[in-house]
Amino acid sequence: MKPTLQLKLSQHLALTPQLQQSIRLLQLSTVELEQEIEKYLAENPLLERSEADYPAVPADTALRPEGGESDTSAPPEKAENAESPTEGDAFDDAWGSEGLYPASGSGSNNDDDDADFREVQACTTTLREHLLWQLGLMQLPRRDLTLTQCLIDALDEDGYLTQSLEELAELLPAELEVDADELAVALSLLHSLEPTGVGARSPQECLALQLLELPAEPIQALALCIAREHLPLLAAHDFARIKKLTGCDDAALRNAQTLIRSLNPRPGAQYAALEARYITPDIVVRKLRGQWTVSVNGEAYPRLRINRLYADILSRQRGSGLAGQLQEARWLIKNVQQRFDTIQRVGQAIVDRQRQFFEHGEVAMRPLVLREIADILGLHESTISRVTTQKYMATPRGIFELKYFFGSHVATDTGGACSATAIRALIKQLISAEDPKKPLSDSQLSDVLGQQGIVVARRTIAKYREALNIPPVNLRKSL
Repeated sequence: MKPTLQLKLSQHLALTPQLQQSIRLLQLSTVELEQEIEKYLAENPLLERSEADYPAVPADTALRPEGGESDTSAPPEKAENAESPTEGDAFDDAWGSEGLYPASGSGSNNDDDDADFREVQACTTTLREHLLWQLGLMQLPRRDLTLTQCLIDALDEDGYLTQSLEELAELLPAELEVDADELAVALSLLHSLEPTGVGARSPQECLALQLLELPAEPIQALALCIAREHLPLLAAHDFARIKKLTGCDDAALRNAQTLIRSLNPRPGAQYAALEARYITPDIVVRKLRGQWTVSVNGEAYPRLRINRLYADILSRQRGSGLAGQLQEARWLIKNVQQRFDTIQRVGQAIVDRQRQFFEHGEVAMRPLVLREIADILGLHESTISRVTTQKYMATPRGIFELKYFFGSHVATDTGGACSATAIRALIKQLISAEDPKKPLSDSQLSDVLGQQGIVVARRTIAKYREALNIPPVNLRKSL
């Protein structure tokens, strides 16, 4: 066949370097954006930070705690994002949902210096160091001291001894001729150290060690019996069986349960290193003249500008190799501005659709999907997804990720829809107001919501309740 030339016209989308940079900056979180900016600043001499404030944040429109029109207080610069506590082992249920573990250094003390010292000490002193310091103050034979140190090294972060004494004896050098009985003596020395309960081999033993330090009285004896022999029953709220096995009445069991809840099932946890995650919100929501408005948080906005000195040199020397870096710096400044403008637009659209949430709370949250915001702003749904991921807004009701305002919905009897967030809030309200002696089951919760026109299956109620870390009905029952 004879070769021929043919012309063909076609269209295709080409991502320019500027557009690629714009998309990449849009999907970065505030922390990741700051790291990206630092990289550009180190590589591009034409780019530098500016001391000018971001103009989109008026100085007299600070965030009010109750969503008022104006305030002279500064908006929160950073907020700590505490991870929701996960459900622990079965024995944790015996303490209920209110404050399982006493805070380090808690109590009424007006001495700020002492409070600061306790805070620093809790952050810098490990459990091992604390125990070894106490051990150094005791006049002990060198062998007992060494064996106790071995036990301290075998503790986990909660202060438990997870290996048996026989296993530990086998791990020690054979020439030392250490047996389990000798380690038992060292373990008794470890049990005498603070915090009380350290070195326990089970939750039952940990609680028993703490109860033995209390004055001997009937309630202490009953609590000790329950902790040693009936702790699983207490965790399961099987009060009838506990009363049958111990012969106590409701009042005595209630007092014993209160005493056990006051103990610390993880004595070493207060010395564990805690990593606090800090969030700088990208936008701030305020109520001004009766309207909810969104503005960019000046603390999150990187203030960049072109270096005037290098720019002047470049203007006089057209052939300089800095021309590409000048264009790159201009692109970056424009894309950063466009990033925050897009976040502000999306945030304002979300606030407009969820105005009732800011007025009345979670129970007023309406169903919302990404496509709805995309249609309002004329953007692609993928762009909305990038904007709402790892971007946060500071509101009078707290700091929320933008994705928090999107969710599924459940149909109502009137033909409308109720968001999953509102249903979870209603479930939380119903459970908080229930009779502790006769808590509501999942089926009863479904019936109550059905009376309000919200049709929710029992399985859905159970799923939402578990998402809220609310125990089932049998574990919520009290005496």
